[in-house]
Amino acid sequence: MGMENMETNVTNLHGEDGPAYRTPPHNIEVEAALLGAVLTNNRAFERVSDFLQAEHFFAAVHGRIFGAAAKLIERGQVASPLTLKHFFDNDAALEDVGGAAYLYELATAVVSVVNAAEYGHLVHDLYLKRALIGLGEDLVNDAYANDIEVSAVDQIEIAEQQLYDLATTGEAERGAVTLQEAATVALNMAERAFKRESHVVGITTGLDLLDRKLGGLHPSDLIVLAGRPSMGKTALATNIAYNAARAAQKAAQKAAQKAASDPDKGEAGCVLFFSLEMSAEQLATRILSEQSELPSDRIRRGEVNSDEFARLVRASQEVHRVPLIIDDTPALSISAIRTRARRTKRQQGGLALVVVDYLQLLQGSPGGRAENRVNEIGEISRGLKTLAKELEVPVLALSQLSRQVENREDKRPQLSDLRESGSIEQDADVVMFIYREEYYLEKGEPIHNIDEARDRFENRVARWQERIADVRNTASVIIAKQRHGPTGTIDLYFDGSLTRFADLDRHHDDADGYP
Repeated sequence: MGMENMETNVTNLHGEDGPAYRTPPHNIEVEAALLGAVLTNNRAFERVSDFLQAEHFFAAVHGRIFGAAAKLIERGQVASPLTLKHFFDNDAALEDVGGAAYLYELATAVVSVVNAAEYGHLVHDLYLKRALIGLGEDLVNDAYANDIEVSAVDQIEIAEQQLYDLATTGEAERGAVTLQEAATVALNMAERAFKRESHVVGITTGLDLLDRKLGGLHPSDLIVLAGRPSMGKTALATNIAYNAARAAQKAAQKAAQKAASDPDKGEAGCVLFFSLEMSAEQLATRILSEQSELPSDRIRRGEVNSDEFARLVRASQEVHRVPLIIDDTPALSISAIRTRARRTKRQQGGLALVVVDYLQLLQGSPGGRAENRVNEIGEISRGLKTLAKELEVPVLALSQLSRQVENREDKRPQLSDLRESGSIEQDADVVMFIYREEYYLEKGEPIHNIDEARDRFENRVARWQERIADVRNTASVIIAKQRHGPTGTIDLYFDGSLTRFADLDRHHDDADGYP
């Protein structure tokens, strides 16, 4: 009788002559069957507790019964009609379906608890459909509202975020795993690294010394690369992105040759580069400059001969095959970054690496209420770390450093120099600084003082020239933080005209006349 009364109350919302009305998707009988299974055998609750919540029930009284039962079970008590009775002695909604006797009706009407999980998934699926209807109605109403402060693009990003949140509602968490399971995963990673010539388990940076220090760029890690302007942050990030994309290309070709259905997950997919400062054409010019070994300024001005142009064409043909996607949309929000990264992973069949250049040019989520820029940067850094974990890819985010570096005699960056927020250091798994002593030495060229002896000045100039010669075409990558490995400094070769980074030893072996 109780369930019949409830169904009548739900469906007879209009008279026979009233307007047509579509009842939101629901199934009262399934909800009742699930509650009956839980009240009969509390172990049925364990089969649905990972994904089902009280608000997922269509009938409000069913949601309250489920919530009350959950509280008792989580306390280690038994949830039954008898123990729940006092919770609902004065519940008006329960009175409409027969009062506390309805609890006994639920328990006695259940046929089997075996199907509890199926009942739970059906209740959850119907909830998602109702939520989808509500989301669609809100989307239509917001579009009609024509709020001048909220653009259509912002509304689309908000809607995409809501759709994603809805799609992941109730997803089972990874949960606890045994040491045996965790150790097996760790051993498999070590085996993959052992079988690779590079002995790197993560995404390769294309720089051997850096790969050895980091073990590659690991999935789910947020790697922050910071530095002052003109240090080469974008150049290094572009080199790493291109090298990672080349590795992904080779992994895909190798898998195709072997007709493997499961290519190496560590280097599968494409690389997505968010360039908020430079245009896609400027980044492409840098890559072409590096690959063709022609200075980028000459390429931009068209100052190349026929042989050099042919070399440029060959480099372009090689670059065309590399799965590197550049998004140069300015002033993106962190929610837009998440949305576009998910979309790219879905459309491209995988994502190996995400690069963001640079963090301070991002905005908080649309409609966010960050009280100041520090809080907004904190939201952005947490969002990038969350993205890395969600998509299980490394995220390389570039960051500016504060001007206080310039006020010190020793210009080498420190963790305290991270600009605007300490949360960057907290959220990042790896923090690296790029530092070029040559840049600062060139700015400090000796000036002949009026009262300085000529030989003294010439000695200062000679020492200055020797120091510049020692560090010319070099850059230091300072690993100031690494959760899973050592810190330290790595020296790299840097050619500013080609915006190219390389290992010092390799360049010394391959190039004649190395300074």
